[in-house]
Amino acid sequence: MAKQRKLSATEVAALVGGLSDDLGTSDAVELVNGKPVRPFSFATTLDSSIGEYHGLRIIHERFCRIARTAFLPMLRFQPRLSSFLPELMTFEEYRNGQENFLSLTISASEELRGNQLMVLPPSFVRLLTNAYYGGGVAVPKVQRTEFTATEHRVIELITDRLNAALQLAWRDIFPVSFSATSRDENMQFLAFAENQEKIVSCSFMVEIPGHEAASFDILYPLQMFKPIAGVLRSRMQSDQLTEDRSWREKLEAAVLNIPLTISARLCQPQVSVARLLRLEDADVIPVSLGPSVDLLIEGVPLLSAQPGEQGGKSAVAILRPLGGAGFPKGQSNE
Repeated sequence: MAKQRKLSATEVAALVGGLSDDLGTSDAVELVNGKPVRPFSFATTLDSSIGEYHGLRIIHERFCRIARTAFLPMLRFQPRLSSFLPELMTFEEYRNGQENFLSLTISASEELRGNQLMVLPPSFVRLLTNAYYGGGVAVPKVQRTEFTATEHRVIELITDRLNAALQLAWRDIFPVSFSATSRDENMQFLAFAENQEKIVSCSFMVEIPGHEAASFDILYPLQMFKPIAGVLRSRMQSDQLTEDRSWREKLEAAVLNIPLTISARLCQPQVSVARLLRLEDADVIPVSLGPSVDLLIEGVPLLSAQPGEQGGKSAVAILRPLGGAGFPKGQSNE
């Protein structure tokens, strides 16, 4: 949206008051032990700088990549999107910098317990409508103070697609959903936030070859971010948009195809070193076979089995895992 805006009534009053004050007397400063001290009330809450919300910038970067496909059915190509840094301001300051006639869509988020506002300028809506219904990618030279039924349909399509892209961009940081609840055309009568309520303004630019770039805004109340402020301040964020199932399936297939050597340990007799040195050909070492034998997988005892025969071949029937290992019961040939 337009970056130039009018001063709000609060800013004008502060400017006039600042001009009437003497230089150097703006804040009362006391000297304590020879050092300047400025009074501060710990009962007040200072809003954190929006620049600390690194996760929000990552969300915007993902949103720019995903939202390109939202414009494909209308423009017949995927435009390039870029985002500006989020701005923290009051809703009155934002509203005073905008025209009254705009496309305003309020979407609710149950997870964040608040509403989000998507602002589209009328020139951008006319461009999308003209391109969607077979016209060229150009803004018709028509000035109106309300949208037509056709333009309302295009607004509904594009805002729903942008909300879906926004959900994907938020998913890895904090899963949220956005559903449109109301639409309006007049900024002055919009019931989105109080005048002095802090909002986060997120502006996006859509580059259209051969034409002036279009832009739109997404607004969030600052109060909406406070429950997840720690997540948004984190610099370590995942950049994985979707789960790669094919990679997991290939990895699982590769692991399951690894050949393993299974051996059965019938007994484990103990022989002294002296007797071992005296052993000769045809000597017999007495052993006692128990009711079960140990199965070793790659030399590691993991299963208890019962020796037997199946189909004329020696076989073992698996009884139970050793040491709490979880293996299904069954039979295997040895």
